Amino acid sequence: MTNDASNGREDFTKLTDADWRERLSPAEFQVLRQAGTERPFVGEYTDTKDVGVYACRACGAELFRSETKFESHCGWPSFFTPLAGETVIERHDDSLGTRRTEVLCANCHSHLGHVFAGEGYDTPTDLRYCINSISLRLVPADS
Repeated sequence: MTNDASNGREDFTKLTDADWRERLSPAEFQVLRQAGTERPFVGEYTDTKDVGVYACRACGAELFRSETKFESHCGWPSFFTPLAGETVIERHDDSLGTRRTEVLCANCHSHLGHVFAGEGYDTPTDLRYCINSISLRLVPADS
């Protein structure tokens, strides 16, 4: 385990691919660590309405609240904003020959999905954080 000496917490950004392979299933590794995408409409949280906080499946960092989840009918869970603060990193992604914005967990730099703007959804931000279910773990509000 890699620790940050200043606070005793694990520094997930220093884990190797071998470390991640020990912690994640092959499907989780492919999405979270290799920027893969799960198939649409099959993810655990695509249609869930449960209340709680969505955390990073790789490191447990809190990322999104269920109150910001909305039905986009795109096949993946959609949120109109992450939690306040610097919970996610957004960076340009030109991997499919078109400019997109990738979303990563700020705590462990795992791939979560992409964010899209200006699609016309009736949300407060006009953003759609399109996130792979396999990148998330829902922590119910009553836990």
